[in-house]
Amino acid sequence: MRFEIKVALRYLRSRHKSRFISIVTFISVLGVAIGVMTLIVVLAVMTGFDNDLRQKIVGVNPHIYIQRPGGITNPEDIINRIKDIGHIKGASPFIEGQAMLTKRNQAIGVLLRGIDKRLEPQVSNIKDYLVQGSLPKDNNIVIGSQLAQVLNLNLKDRITAISPVNRKEFEFEVCGIFNSGMYEYDLNLVYISISDAKEFFETDNRIGAIGIRCDNLFLAQRTKEAIIRRLGFGYWVRTWMEVNRNLFSSLKLEKTAMFIILVLIVLVACFNIISTLIMTVMEKTKDIGILKSLGATRSSIASVFTYCGLIIGIVGTSIGVSLGFLLCYLLKTYKFIRLPEDIYYIGTLPVQMQWSDSLIIALSAVIISYLATLYPAYQAARLNPVETLRYE
Repeated sequence: MRFEIKVALRYLRSRHKSRFISIVTFISVLGVAIGVMTLIVVLAVMTGFDNDLRQKIVGVNPHIYIQRPGGITNPEDIINRIKDIGHIKGASPFIEGQAMLTKRNQAIGVLLRGIDKRLEPQVSNIKDYLVQGSLPKDNNIVIGSQLAQVLNLNLKDRITAISPVNRKEFEFEVCGIFNSGMYEYDLNLVYISISDAKEFFETDNRIGAIGIRCDNLFLAQRTKEAIIRRLGFGYWVRTWMEVNRNLFSSLKLEKTAMFIILVLIVLVACFNIISTLIMTVMEKTKDIGILKSLGATRSSIASVFTYCGLIIGIVGTSIGVSLGFLLCYLLKTYKFIRLPEDIYYIGTLPVQMQWSDSLIIALSAVIISYLATLYPAYQAARLNPVETLRYE
């Protein structure tokens, strides 16, 4: 071991006369550890929330929407024209609009979606989300689990839907109940057959849109561009990212803002490192003079205090990373933090750790700790051994 590291370890070790320095060192290590742990946990939660929300949104909705002003009259032709485009996994027509559901003296507004039960499983996970029953046939309706609780509905119960077009009442039988895990959809989204939807919204033989699913949801933009080239002008093509742009932009902004705020915690801890090293330099002035008189160079003296700061940073970062991983594991396994689903869409705190994020956090903490050592190390290196030993 280099003598600079040995000296640095001795300076950080507790002795009777330097116990105060040792306590401050412990506080500095603890500050770095808490900052790193908090960063890892918060970014894991933000990443988990982002991914969980994305999976739930694309689980119920298509990756790409194809629409046309006035509706689409030839969905089969359009599907045949684009089905050989790369990365397209499936396509299904649908009709969507607002409606009012009533049961006894209760009423609730919902998003009513008319689907083709044969093609819909190719573009969404609604069939997998069913907890009871099956996809809708004519005169049937599939509702979410939250809506079933609110209106006290079960399979084979009948419910009335009021059309916003002509205010006519249509009666449907509940044939399925789904649970997507997202409160917003489980309360406000219902499915009927596409033939019933045409009559409900009086669209004649037109459909509202065609939903497309890709084999990779992150290739939706590239696939969209290929569809536009194939279909030409006159069609409005949007991806799931464009439809939910505001939501995911706000999540990204929150994650960035949270990262900046929490980095400040690490910076505060690193100011503790600076103060600790400055106090150590002041207390070890005599030792520095002796080392220089014995032949230690300025760079060696600077290295001693640089190693002091790096040891504090590395130990604190290691503890913080370990505690962060442990807390993330506990949050992911036991889900002991519950969220109000009507506000956050999901019921538990989602956690997804990314090694890249953790590595960036750890390296940043060590680099900041190193930068915090530069000024104290420079001050120690420039001490004059004659002046330091004159009054000893």
